[in-house]
Amino acid sequence: MFYRKTVLDNGITVISEYMESVRSVTLGIWFAVGSRDETPEEAGMSHFMEHMMFKGTPTRSAKDISEEFDRMGAEFNAGTSKEYTVYYARFLDQHLPLAFEILGDMVVNASCLQEECEKERKVVLEEIGRMEDNPEDHVGDVFESALMPQHPLGLPVIGRRETVETFGNAEANAFRDKHFVTGNVVVAAAGNVDHDDLVALVEAHLAGLPEGPRTERESIEPIGQKSHASLWDDTKQAHILYGTIGISAADEDRFALQLLSDIVGGGMSSRLFHKIREQHGLAYAVQAFPLMHQDTGGFAVYVGTHPDNAQRVIGMIREEFADVIANGVTDDELNRVRESSSGHLVLSTEATRTRMMRLGRSEIGGLEILSTDEAIDRYERVTHEDISRVAARVLDSPATLAVIGPFDAEQVAALTD
Repeated sequence: MFYRKTVLDNGITVISEYMESVRSVTLGIWFAVGSRDETPEEAGMSHFMEHMMFKGTPTRSAKDISEEFDRMGAEFNAGTSKEYTVYYARFLDQHLPLAFEILGDMVVNASCLQEECEKERKVVLEEIGRMEDNPEDHVGDVFESALMPQHPLGLPVIGRRETVETFGNAEANAFRDKHFVTGNVVVAAAGNVDHDDLVALVEAHLAGLPEGPRTERESIEPIGQKSHASLWDDTKQAHILYGTIGISAADEDRFALQLLSDIVGGGMSSRLFHKIREQHGLAYAVQAFPLMHQDTGGFAVYVGTHPDNAQRVIGMIREEFADVIANGVTDDELNRVRESSSGHLVLSTEATRTRMMRLGRSEIGGLEILSTDEAIDRYERVTHEDISRVAARVLDSPATLAVIGPFDAEQVAALTD
């Protein structure tokens, strides 16, 4: 096995991959909590807590944390998704004890002082404003809310202004006490790291986390139905996301769906890129991608185009979906995306950060952890029959359309006809 894994008595999982010939380590402390675990009143709290962990502890100020990482020459950051939050750093191998001690201090002892909460609320509200000013990003939230309106996965990770404005010390600590418990923790590391040393650091620096089991999530099957959503904006482009309910991250068809996505709109040689951009000159950005979560997912195509061309572009997407369902894909297309996926995978896994992320994301999501060779083999085993099956499962479903641009709701509804 290419990795080692230990589950401590308190429920913390420790997983690591030793990489010979590198001098760096990437370390991540993962929590199984994201926007899908929030109540409507808590919308955005996971992301808010990501910010608050960097705002200081009883023994370190926010400036101290930054300066200590900078002194090591380390890269450090955090991220929140719909299903997890991760705090991570990349540094030279000799700095592992200190880097772990700092990250551990942050996640165990973050002060969450009221005055800091009040300042960080303003920062997050500015971040929301920045996102709202970027329709290419904002249309993703509009799409997922319309795709899964009754599902917690439809909530935006960043939260909403009306909820973020209520966050303070009491709300932050209550959320942390509920979710930041040992059973929800995975510590992952990749690089020049000894697993036993890593376990010892976990036992030393995460002992202060409250003990508790993994939080159970209710599995809710979203109902695929034709829907549309829009935000009027005086933009020079219509920002379009068109897609359907998809499959989960554990589904056996996930490799086939990824290859299908690449064929439909995954790059400059994909069908939709060639048709919409190269053949007709209707867009600069064209991209298809799957959204895969613990128990469900989605599939979407993004296009930014002049508002006058929106109807035509949506028609092209529909035509391509119908063609794949009816006729499948060619040998050349399937062979090309197999080779492309293998190449991208190998190149990405030469970095310690990518390998740590793969370990942590898989373990926190309860997914099988595949080596690079095993993942390549899964792609190589995808057949034409697999592509046709997943196309029928996903592309032949009721579609959701989300648009940000100079359209009112009635005009967007007409685009779905």
